[in-house]
Amino acid sequence: MSDRPNSINWPRWFDPRNKSLGSFAFIINRVTALGLTLYLLMHLVALGQLAQGPEAYDGFIAMMKNPLFKLGELLVIAAGIIHGLNGIRIALNSFGVGVRHQHTMFLLLMALSLILILFFGWIMFAEG
Repeated sequence: MSDRPNSINWPRWFDPRNKSLGSFAFIINRVTALGLTLYLLMHLVALGQLAQGPEAYDGFIAMMKNPLFKLGELLVIAAGIIHGLNGIRIALNSFGVGVRHQHTMFLLLMALSLILILFFGWIMFAEG
């Protein structure tokens, strides 16, 4: 069986076991891209509902103050940070910058991602 996704073995594409760090970075990039695409669709639906008037907007704002929705927002922020920083690493490698150190660069950028995510989480949940 090949490693290329098809209708039978597509779950193997997302399986991080027995993969190199580069493959893991690829999987993270694809999963965050899918998550951000799903968020974009949900965002467009929410904006459409907000066009229904001030009452719909007030209800939406009240709903977004719920801790569960704040957690969802934090996941979107996390996906954006991880996808963006990993994308910068990929772009640099495409231009031949840091190719020999791409594993170290990936680990450093993911550590920076974690710091930024924790910072944004602290800001979001500390304000009550």
